[in-house]
Amino acid sequence: MEKIRLLLVDDHDVVRTGLRMLLEGQPDIDIVGEADTGQKALAMARELQPDVIVMDITLPDISGIEVTRRLNSAHPDISVVALTIHDDEQYFFEMLQAGASGYVPKRAAPEDLITAIRTAYADEVYIFPSLAKLLVADFVGQKSVDTESQPAEILTPREQEVLELLAEDHTNEEIAAILVISKHTVARHRENLMRKLNLHNRSELVKYAIRKGIISP
Repeated sequence: MEKIRLLLVDDHDVVRTGLRMLLEGQPDIDIVGEADTGQKALAMARELQPDVIVMDITLPDISGIEVTRRLNSAHPDISVVALTIHDDEQYFFEMLQAGASGYVPKRAAPEDLITAIRTAYADEVYIFPSLAKLLVADFVGQKSVDTESQPAEILTPREQEVLELLAEDHTNEEIAAILVISKHTVARHRENLMRKLNLHNRSELVKYAIRKGIISP
């Protein structure tokens, strides 16, 4: 079984120790390193090339938000899951905009973090349920002022189908089965619609789909 290569980033030793104890028991997770600063996280990401990074937001040198932004630019194949004491709107949206694939408050159950890691590894986005309402409220509040520069009509019918299924959190494999096409074809449609709509990650895609009424909040 292929394991998820995981890097832990938190400036508190006790937190990293607790996370290691929790995650080492998972048969599909391999902890390849730990970092207690943002600079170390960036260096270790370059060296170790983990699949997923569990990232604290509050770090002693540079914030986890800035680290995530740099990682998303330099290493787009590495997924970041925020694990933080902050569960307010500001940090939540800043992490998503920086490119995070998951957001889990430290008050969450261990199973939530494990699910977020596995979801991020599958190239999907995990948002802790109590925080999802912030995302919905933001998009619903903007429905009357649509700032999207590209209309959904520029997409082909097949691309619109893929867009809707992606926004509903289906994986590429699931979409391929539903539409009876290959995974490679799904990936090509996904790249095309992202390019046409100037979207860069799944969270932006979900925003667009809700705002355009393609899916309901």
